[in-house]
Amino acid sequence: MSITFLFPGQASQYVGMGKDLYDASPAAVNVFDLADRMLDIRIKSFCFCGPEESLRQTAITQPAVFTHSVAALHMLKEAGIESAIVAGHSVGELAALVAAGVIELEDGLRLVSVRAQAMSAAGKTRPGSMAAVIGLDDADVESVCEEASSAGSVRAANYNCPGQLVISGEDHGVKRAIELAKEKGAKRALKLPVSGAFHSDLMKPAVEALAAALNGITFSAPRVPVVPNVTAEPTEDPDELKRLLVEQVVSPVRWTETVTTIASKGISSAYEVGPGSTLKGLVRRIDRNLSVETAGTIEDFEKIGY
Repeated sequence: MSITFLFPGQASQYVGMGKDLYDASPAAVNVFDLADRMLDIRIKSFCFCGPEESLRQTAITQPAVFTHSVAALHMLKEAGIESAIVAGHSVGELAALVAAGVIELEDGLRLVSVRAQAMSAAGKTRPGSMAAVIGLDDADVESVCEEASSAGSVRAANYNCPGQLVISGEDHGVKRAIELAKEKGAKRALKLPVSGAFHSDLMKPAVEALAAALNGITFSAPRVPVVPNVTAEPTEDPDELKRLLVEQVVSPVRWTETVTTIASKGISSAYEVGPGSTLKGLVRRIDRNLSVETAGTIEDFEKIGY
């Protein structure tokens, strides 16, 4: 049976994340302890104890999700479970690159720290917002964004699953797009509690910092194909993966296409590796033939046979 590992992004975090893995697995201890030593923040304290308000801050959220995901990844490998192809949603792509052997864990920690801080700073210097639009097809959402751009730049940012997109951009543009989406018959259109307009041009200040950090990091040929968010097409070219990791900051996350691509390769089973079960729900709406199990808590791993 061919398996894919899928790695979640922001909004999957929760207070207590990874604590049960840390208590049960030396592999998880190694990952969290290394992250605590390398990062500028007390990542174990934030993950295990919160507070929730701090965990929602981009500069903390991204390293927290990455660290939890890689700890779970190491536990899957201990259990003898390997993937044939990998992908990650937004910051989850960094964990996917570690899983594929493209970058080392230490380099992943360096990159996630730079990415998180740069995107947090961009959210302050070029403020914007994001909104979820439920119940319209992709073309209608794109049309809404195009029309609303007269009020302020706005674009489709996350193609999460059919009928569920996230838009991102300047506040006035997002506000106008919400109004137009409702007029077009969206079931819901509401602003999200985020600190910036992620995956939009407003994140351009973060690109330079991430590109500079990547200059000093070696990308190896992946052991298994990686499906980047930007193209939703599998690649084993390390130079392309490095380039697309930078582009991803200001480009849409093409998750629906990513899952469709993975399923088309004969993959029948997936693990959502890290906190939460957001991706499991999205995959169910994209392709019900792709079975997804979560691998983020000790309860999950007991079911796996860890």
